[in-house]
Amino acid sequence: MKKKVFRRKLGLEHRRSKIGNSFVIFLLLLLGAFMAFPLYYTVIQSLKPSEELFQFPPRLYVVRPTLEHYTELFQLMSNLWVPFSRYLFNTLFVAILGTVLHVLLAGMAAYPLAKHNFPGRDGLFNIILLGLMGQVTFLPTFIIISKLNMLNTYWAYLLPSIGASLGLFLIKQFIEQLPESILEAARLDGASEWRIYFQLVLPNIKPAILTVFIFQFVNIWNGLSKELVYDEQLKVVKVALEQISASNLYARMGSGMAGSVLLMI
Repeated sequence: MKKKVFRRKLGLEHRRSKIGNSFVIFLLLLLGAFMAFPLYYTVIQSLKPSEELFQFPPRLYVVRPTLEHYTELFQLMSNLWVPFSRYLFNTLFVAILGTVLHVLLAGMAAYPLAKHNFPGRDGLFNIILLGLMGQVTFLPTFIIISKLNMLNTYWAYLLPSIGASLGLFLIKQFIEQLPESILEAARLDGASEWRIYFQLVLPNIKPAILTVFIFQFVNIWNGLSKELVYDEQLKVVKVALEQISASNLYARMGSGMAGSVLLMI
C-alpha cells in the first residue's frame, strides 16, 4: 500500500498508463492505415485519367482527378441487354434473405450445441468447423446443388449462404458464456426449450447476432459464386461489373476500379 502511494506521488503510474495508451493508439492507427490502404488506392485509381493509370512506378496520388471512368461505367451499364436494376435486385434479394435465414437457423442450431449434451455432439461440431475451410467445400457444394437440380436458380445462392459455418460457430461460442443456472431455473418453472431460446437466450446474444448479421451480409455480397448460376437474368452486381471490366481489361481498367468503389460502398 505504501509503495503504491509512493508511486502515485511520483506520478509513475499515470505516466506509465499514458505512455501505454499512446502506444496502443499508435499501433491501432498504424493497423487502420494498413487496412484502409487498398480502399484508398482503389479510389485514387478510379479518379485518375487514362494517361496516369499506366504510369510506372504508379503514383499514390492523382494529379488531374476526373470522373470519366464513372461516367463510362454508367454508360456501359445503361447499354446492357439486362437492366442493371435487375443485377442490383438479385444481389440485394439474395444478400438480405440469405443473411436473415442464416442468422435465424444458425442461432437455433448453436443453442443445443452449446447447452445440451447428446451423443455425437462434439463430432457434429467438428464437421461444422470443416465448413470454415472456404474453397475446399466448393466442389461438394457444387455436386449437392447439381444433384438437387438447383443450379441456375436463386437456391444456388441461398443454400450455401444459409448453411455457412462461421455464424453458427460465433453464436455457439457466445451462448456458452450464458450462466447455466438461468436456463435451469426456467426449466424448473416449466418453460419449454423454444421459450427458453426465444425469451432468455436470444435477448442475451444480441451482440453476437448483430456481428454475425454484418459478417454474413458482407460475405454474401462479396462471395456469391458465379459458377453456380449462368443465366444472365439471375447474375449479381459483382459479376456484371467483372464482365464489363473484363471485356477489355486495359481500356476499361479505370471503369473496373470505379465499379470496385461502388461495390465497396
